[in-house]
Amino acid sequence: MAISNCKNCSKNFYVKPAHLKSGKGLYCSLSCKYKGTRTGKLVSCSQCGVLVYKKKTELNRSKSKKYFCSKSCQFKWRNRNFIGEKHTNWKHGKFTYRGILERSNVPKVCRLCKTTDKRVLAVHHIDHNHENNVFENLAWLCHNCHHLVHHYKQERARFMAVVV
Repeated sequence: MAISNCKNCSKNFYVKPAHLKSGKGLYCSLSCKYKGTRTGKLVSCSQCGVLVYKKKTELNRSKSKKYFCSKSCQFKWRNRNFIGEKHTNWKHGKFTYRGILERSNVPKVCRLCKTTDKRVLAVHHIDHNHENNVFENLAWLCHNCHHLVHHYKQERARFMAVVV
């Protein structure tokens, strides 16, 4: 074993002669090896505050200048900050009524025929005003009953009796 000096910290360490011949064995440890070559810096995660190393290219590429330790932290931050009008798919809030009814504790059952098949359920606006997305104005109806309520007076009367 040969003794060599670390290029970074000048500490003496043992190295195999074959490593010296091939140009390796310049640093005493991996941390010393990467201290001089790293061009990035430690930044704190914008979500949880953990220190994380980011390369210079990653620092330059960021548009928001927010850095994250993992994808899960990035998604938590994004879901908290890009909701409603800030979301790219926002359409003036007119189409959020299904989400309002899904988040409530109302079971997904047609109010008239009592079908529970979630594939055929639609949200009905009781007062026919699609901009009135108040919870009390929304009800689950299957597509068949929804059509009947919109086009037949006796079905609408039957629906109103069930709702009230």
